[in-house]
Amino acid sequence: MRRWVKLVLQLALSAALIGVLLWQIDVSRTAELVASSDPTELSIAFVIYVGTTWSLAYRWQLLLASKGLHEPLGWLTKVYFVAYAAGQVLPTSLGGDAVRIVEHVRRRPRARAEVTGAVLMERVLGAAGTILLVGVGLVIAIGRFDGIGVFVWLEVGSIAFVAAGLVIVFSKRVRLFLEARVFPLGRRIRIERALASVYTALHGYRSKPGTIAAVLAVSIVTQLIRIASIWLCGEAVGVDLSPLAYVVLGPLLFLVMLVPFTVNGIGAREAFFLAFMTRFDVTADEAVATGLLFYAVTIAAALPGGAILVWRSIRPGAGGPRDDQDEAVAVNGVGERA
Repeated sequence: MRRWVKLVLQLALSAALIGVLLWQIDVSRTAELVASSDPTELSIAFVIYVGTTWSLAYRWQLLLASKGLHEPLGWLTKVYFVAYAAGQVLPTSLGGDAVRIVEHVRRRPRARAEVTGAVLMERVLGAAGTILLVGVGLVIAIGRFDGIGVFVWLEVGSIAFVAAGLVIVFSKRVRLFLEARVFPLGRRIRIERALASVYTALHGYRSKPGTIAAVLAVSIVTQLIRIASIWLCGEAVGVDLSPLAYVVLGPLLFLVMLVPFTVNGIGAREAFFLAFMTRFDVTADEAVATGLLFYAVTIAAALPGGAILVWRSIRPGAGGPRDDQDEAVAVNGVGERA
């Protein structure tokens, strides 16, 4: 019942945001901008977005390999595309993360904790990389752009949130507190062991600074490249805006899309484009058109995953065999069977 209530609330918020958008724009003009957009620039934006999926899969591969789980990059990339497709009907990109965990657990049924920990750590480091980019973008924007004060406060709040998450994951004192006071609370609903196992897997990355640094670097470079996709969507509708503005917009958008305000960000994404871009003398119609085109690019990027899901439905078992011969996985510094 709670899930249905949450879904209804998300749909209601989407409807409200769409209503506000329709009130602030000229629908026919916005539709005209979308229809007349430059197909070449949109195609390049799509290629960039799809191409960077391999780098996201690579950072996932790095985290897994540091724990003794060695997976082919091709298989991880395929799972990423499946997660994109599933994410079109799930709330935010976090829904896609859940799909990746389920897919990988099927392959590594005896390494549930490490599989889950790798996806969660990838998300944490991705958020950290996003916040670093936002900070850089805001520093660049000082003296160049007006009206970005509200986004500075959003950045401060995001830094505090991610910093708290990193302390919870890596602090030895916090770990002792959680193991003694928090995890036992899950005993009644039989999740104490699962919570402890996943947290141990996350905490284990404390001893992998090289991997953490590499994944963070890949995250930053990937997001910088993906910002070019957003810029190209703006160029496709004739928006005359410096690429530096997109260095601020892009990471903030990625942060906003992590929060499950609406189903798959419908309404929230376009509202953010409207709120941000109109501060730079971009018309409301152009801002919303840019957001719609970027949404179209992300939808198109999900098509390979949709094709994989259709193929699986036609040929059960096409998803690949389960790997029950898991390799040794380091837990608390001791190698054991996952």
